[in-house]
Amino acid sequence: MALGVLASISIQEGKNQEFETLFTALTEKVLANEEGVLLYALHRSKSNPQEYVVMEQYRSAADIDAHGKMDYFLEAQQAMGGLVAAAPVIQVLDLV
Repeated sequence: MALGVLASISIQEGKNQEFETLFTALTEKVLANEEGVLLYALHRSKSNPQEYVVMEQYRSAADIDAHGKMDYFLEAQQAMGGLVAAAPVIQVLDLV
């Protein structure tokens, strides 16, 4: 059964463009290399431009685990560390 992930990310003032550029590059790598990823999309809040939500869907828990271990994901995570205002809030959801 597929699993959803929602990752809420707060970005520091003035870091939006850099964050979006890094995330766009990450998204391209994820979608090109991880066949267990069904959806991987960044969304910006209309009410607070510093707030983003990543909507993700995976075929299995193993695919979520593999995603978190990819070299390009770890590199992007490290690069984005200086852009975020707080640790991301992650929810893992069952598909209904």
